[in-house]
Amino acid sequence: MIPYGYNLSTLVEHSDRLKQVRKSELQSGDCVLVKTHNSVYQILVNKDGTYVVSGGWFDRKGLSPTTITIAGCSWGGSAIKVDIVAACGLRLEFGNRLITSPIQKIFVLPRGSDN
Repeated sequence: MIPYGYNLSTLVEHSDRLKQVRKSELQSGDCVLVKTHNSVYQILVNKDGTYVVSGGWFDRKGLSPTTITIAGCSWGGSAIKVDIVAACGLRLEFGNRLITSPIQKIFVLPRGSDN
């Protein structure tokens, strides 16, 4: 759903100001931690454009870890930013059509980091 009082063109115009992680910024082996309103997801980047995901819904369904694609992020409606893995305030959409609650925080751990 588009937040009340905003139209789609206004949201798109301001979407580049969101704290976000673009797919093009990530390398194979990087890890993205995404905290949503309801869950925490750990996303490991594969070199083939897929991701190994654990946490949240996948843990609750006994599916962690699972290899899946990421469609992008949206405001909860049909307009989706396909070039990003995560953006604060938006909802992460996985390739299985799972849509998360709004993203609150994002952490990127580059491949080889000792964190």
